[in-house]
Amino acid sequence: MVRSVWDEDLSLLKILTLSDLGMSLSMLHINSLRTEGLKAVLVTEESNVVHESAVRFDQDLPHYGTINGAIIGPGEGEVTSPVKMWLEAFDLIMTRMKAAGVDFSRILGISGDGQQHGSVFWSAEAETLLSNLDSSKSLAEQLAPIAFTLQKSPIWQDSSTTRECREIEEAVGGPQALADLTGSRAYERFTGTQIRKIRRIDPERYNATSRISLVSSFMPSVFLGTVAPIEISDASGMNLMDVLTYKWDDKLLNFCGGPELRSKLGPEPVPGGTVLGRISPWWVQRWQFNPGCVIAPFTGDNPATVIALSAPGDAILSLGTSTTLLLSIPPTDTPPKRFTSSHLLSHPTTYDAHIAMLCYKNGALAREQVRNKYANGDWSKFNELVEQSPAGNGGLLGYYFPLPEIIPPNVIGSHFFLASEDERTIKRLFEEEVSSTAHPRAILESQFLSIRSRIEAILPEHAPPLQRLVVCGGSSANPVIRQLAADVFGMRVFVAGKEGAAEGGAQLARYAWWREQNGGKGTFEEMRALDGVEERMKCVAEPRLENVKIYASLVDPYREGEQRVVEMCRPRAG
Repeated sequence: MVRSVWDEDLSLLKILTLSDLGMSLSMLHINSLRTEGLKAVLVTEESNVVHESAVRFDQDLPHYGTINGAIIGPGEGEVTSPVKMWLEAFDLIMTRMKAAGVDFSRILGISGDGQQHGSVFWSAEAETLLSNLDSSKSLAEQLAPIAFTLQKSPIWQDSSTTRECREIEEAVGGPQALADLTGSRAYERFTGTQIRKIRRIDPERYNATSRISLVSSFMPSVFLGTVAPIEISDASGMNLMDVLTYKWDDKLLNFCGGPELRSKLGPEPVPGGTVLGRISPWWVQRWQFNPGCVIAPFTGDNPATVIALSAPGDAILSLGTSTTLLLSIPPTDTPPKRFTSSHLLSHPTTYDAHIAMLCYKNGALAREQVRNKYANGDWSKFNELVEQSPAGNGGLLGYYFPLPEIIPPNVIGSHFFLASEDERTIKRLFEEEVSSTAHPRAILESQFLSIRSRIEAILPEHAPPLQRLVVCGGSSANPVIRQLAADVFGMRVFVAGKEGAAEGGAQLARYAWWREQNGGKGTFEEMRALDGVEERMKCVAEPRLENVKIYASLVDPYREGEQRVVEMCRPRAG
């Protein structure tokens, strides 16, 4: 068996085994494509992992020249990934799975998740190529480059569309109006602004594009042999869909891509649990898949995390390449609030439910830069320095933005302030005035205080207090980071099993297959109620009351410092 360690940067290709009469007779095959790699997992009905395989783009496919799965430039703020690399990763991981003894004929259904916001631009030849693949040839050699008008897909790290963001907000009446309509104000990484930019700078390629997919709909397209529709939760990250009706908004479509954009996006977004079709003949002939294998919609990585880990009263903190807070909001009589500093997504499986999200670009990258600069690149040394500094860091407030940030928007660089002993005033510090040993604690406190300062606003009115913080992603394995999170948020911290955060893709495939067996009836909650009640979460940190009080007193000074950073980073007129 090929084994590999799941971390924040890998994509997931997950397979859920179902059983009949106590015997494992069939499997569900789930795929997720994130920034740095692709992973395959076999999981039993009881969520026991029985197989894993992985492809890391930088190490396994070095000829594409990516760094952490991405290519930076050539334009300012541009970040892309080669589409052919993703296809070659599919081919490679299937080879590794077959070598490990995976029996593809037992797979009954396919679903999964992928990095949000990234887009794939298909050519006019794409549909013909997808539906007529030669089983003696690989995906990459048949589809790239001719099936795509853009060989490099814009991904979530791209920040090159500031102009388009301002234009789309002005067109609808401002940032709040856009957030009310789509769930978010305009963000550089969102697909609508990316489409508008491509239409402006490269109209020839845009006009030659027949369909536009998200990463999450690109993957089922490869399995179906035809371009798949976009799923409702991932469509929420485009600034193109009405977040309350789950329909494309014509005004936004026309503004971002002209009247032809509706046909390029395809049908209205579809919910999770939908059966899109059966697997294409190429997979049957080349890998011996079951021809009756069901293909279901894929969703974004963040909604998949909510499906896997969320329960009422939980907050999910994903400490991956980005740092993300996720809150599941159940259906209510009144629409949930929308803000310009957070996101509201449609829920993948539950009608009228939503997901509130805070997403920060400078997650693991910023933490790793501090580790490399001040702790000799060693996490053990980093942890020692955190523990040597007192909670609150003596009033030091650090703001670390190696990349242009999303929350607050467009801030960049490192900035430092010192709160007075009574926390009523702050003064600016230069970096040389800050002790080198203080930075590891400062970056963790900064990232967590930013989230804490915004949680109350995004919770529904009269919502009960949050009960537990579920952490996932690569940094969630760090016990020092777990404890600091417990202290800043004032909540017990839990982790799921090693594959807990990735289980959402498995549950989506299972849900589609289960509903089809039940004549298209049944809710996601009804399916999960059939599962055992075994506790999958483990408490790994308890908040320390004295530290909780310290961090509560630092929320207002943190907000003041953040506002001053925003002002310092604001472009000056003239």
